[in-house]
Amino acid sequence: MNRFLCTNLLVTALLYTFSATAQSYVPRLNDTRMTIKNAIPIKAYAFQLSEVSLLESPFKTARNADVNYLLKIEPDRLLAGFRSNAGLSEKAKKYGGWESDGLAGHSLGHYLSAISFQYATTKDSELLQRINYIVDELITCQKARKTGYIGAIPNEDNIWAEVAKGDIKTRGFDLNGGWAPWYTVHKIMAGLLDAYLYAGNSKALMASKDLAKWTAATINHLSDEQIQKMLICEYGGMAEPLVNLYAITGDKKYLDLSYKFYDRQVLDPLAEQKDILPGKHSNTQIPKIIASARRYQLTGDQKDLAIADFFWKTVVNHHSYVTGGNSNYEYLSEADKLNDKLTENTTETCNTYNMLKLTQQLFTLNPSSTFFDYYEKGLYNHILASQNHHTGMMCYFVPLRMGGKKEYSDPYDSFTCCVGTGMENHVKYNESIYFKGADGSLYVNLFIPSVLNWKDKDLKITQNSDLPYGDKTTLLINRTKSSNFAIRIRKPKWSANIKIRVNGKPENGIEENGYYVIRRNWKNNDKIEYTTPEKLYTESMPDNPNRRAVFYGPVLLAGDLGLTEPDPIKGIPVFVSAAQDPKEWLKMVDQKHLRFQTTGIAKPHDITLLPFNQTENQHYSVYWDFFSPEQWLVQQKVYEEQRQLQKELDDRTTDLFRFGEMQPERDHNFKEEKAQTGEEHGKKWRIAGEEGFLQFDMKIDSTRSNILIASYWGMDNRGRNFDVFVDGTRIATEDLNKYKESRFYDISYEIPVALTNGKNKVTVKLVPKPKNSAGPIYVIRAVKK
Repeated sequence: MNRFLCTNLLVTALLYTFSATAQSYVPRLNDTRMTIKNAIPIKAYAFQLSEVSLLESPFKTARNADVNYLLKIEPDRLLAGFRSNAGLSEKAKKYGGWESDGLAGHSLGHYLSAISFQYATTKDSELLQRINYIVDELITCQKARKTGYIGAIPNEDNIWAEVAKGDIKTRGFDLNGGWAPWYTVHKIMAGLLDAYLYAGNSKALMASKDLAKWTAATINHLSDEQIQKMLICEYGGMAEPLVNLYAITGDKKYLDLSYKFYDRQVLDPLAEQKDILPGKHSNTQIPKIIASARRYQLTGDQKDLAIADFFWKTVVNHHSYVTGGNSNYEYLSEADKLNDKLTENTTETCNTYNMLKLTQQLFTLNPSSTFFDYYEKGLYNHILASQNHHTGMMCYFVPLRMGGKKEYSDPYDSFTCCVGTGMENHVKYNESIYFKGADGSLYVNLFIPSVLNWKDKDLKITQNSDLPYGDKTTLLINRTKSSNFAIRIRKPKWSANIKIRVNGKPENGIEENGYYVIRRNWKNNDKIEYTTPEKLYTESMPDNPNRRAVFYGPVLLAGDLGLTEPDPIKGIPVFVSAAQDPKEWLKMVDQKHLRFQTTGIAKPHDITLLPFNQTENQHYSVYWDFFSPEQWLVQQKVYEEQRQLQKELDDRTTDLFRFGEMQPERDHNFKEEKAQTGEEHGKKWRIAGEEGFLQFDMKIDSTRSNILIASYWGMDNRGRNFDVFVDGTRIATEDLNKYKESRFYDISYEIPVALTNGKNKVTVKLVPKPKNSAGPIYVIRAVKK
């Protein structure tokens, strides 16, 4: 269920789907904090965040906007629910959004992780004070409870007492009446571990261990059947911090506990290389897979590797859009079936956050450019594109509807899962630019301006890159002593005819696993010039070769369609050309800001394209329907037939009611109870919750038979069963779950003549069935039969 539907239905809020994950640890070389050493050879290790600093670029701009937001957040407001649930007085008012709802507490875990990452990079004393304060406050709450538990979830004591008794009740996204409570437990445990790993707070480690002890006491005695039933409800990434606790402490009980959070229904088929993902909530699954990848590193469990490897390949190659994101309404559909899945609710940002985490873990085992080709795509075109770089606010979904528009969070009243991961996303851009090889080599994975201070080698490397505004990247080496090692520079998938020069002289480089390898005795002021020619190219929908997106180098381009909704009659521009190469129908008009203009091929008018990650408040499209001139002649006839059908319908229409608009609702004597409104897919909607209704008047023709035609959006409509009444008589029962595709459905209800004789209007009422809602409904019209 998507975000706007969650807020509509208090009675079904527990069915709302979400997911994110905190806790970020990628193996480091000779990490003395880890008692358990990796059972599997690690071939590439992460650098410490403090060793990599960003230079000026869009990534640093986004990081700074995020940090400004993090510093505006008041820890006591995030801590309020923890204190009240522990029997202590609140020090400040709770924030809004999910922090005042059934998922209260999750944002604090994300926040603690985010400020810990930023502290690790900058050693900012204010951030350290916040970290230490939050940890101390959580420990105060933990001690007040005397169980090891820390939480802020409504009614949590009753929920956990029932779970501990083995009385497991779940409808998929709720557990014993709680909104995915393990999800929030994971966020707190993960935030505490990150405070230990990135800010050195040893008390946070103790608190995390106590929370794990409580977890074991709650579920260790349950039967396997009870556990598996419990795991039907989303549980975040519970297994991952438990695996890392095992690595840190050496205590196998944490490893054993991680296996308690092993969802056999999903993970066993993946281990057998079966794509059972269609119909699955995407980000419920990804954190499970991250845990498998990390556990494989520590144990060598081949089943975990099979799960992680197959899942990554399946999602990246068969379930992802051109942004690197996946899911529509948070759910995965059939493999390679994306053409009709373009909505306001594509590509939940948490999904890509977690896919990038999984990519890092797999890269450590098998360093290949394949992983960072995907990582770069997701980073440039989803993560960077998910933030308003002026305000620091984030997107829950990054819409891919043709003509869509981004919706950003509110600073204090959103606090959804993607606000949580968004806090983390933009302070981690320095995390994977470089990796160190087990053989002492350096991997240059991303072309982001930055400085690497490689402490082990007493070496500084400054990377300056023009990408995507130019095609040159330079690496300047500074060190007091010469040193012989290999520098491995990724050969990006989007470039050909790459040129390498070292100190001005051509260098061939050996290609290994998609990286150019330059091995030599490096000296102070040695300089590598790496030229990666960029070009325009397209990527098509896997199930529609004529629906394409345009890239320039690593960046996806979006068409700027203006600040107002595109004209519904003229529609979204299409491309008409006999030429297949986009350089034949796009010209660069501004190199500095990377602007392109169509050259007469866009119908009905030319458009400007810009990097998708620069779009903010305008409507845009990244996918374009492409026609040859011959196809366009046929398509124009189709469009004309559609216009004629629309005209015929308009001529038969006696009344048209657009929901959610002030004057139409007044004109139609609109009344409601327990209803809410919103806007999606370019139209406003209304929905009534349980025991509510939507009521309005419609003009009719008393001399003819009349039909009501209601517009609903398909997909993601669980719990949408309702009756349609006309003047108190039920004329239909509707179940929106029947409509599975992501598009508008126009559903007709014939009004019995007996209800319209002698009348010029009728009163229509939509009434939900018990534990259901009525709507969302966008438009309804009365037409003469």
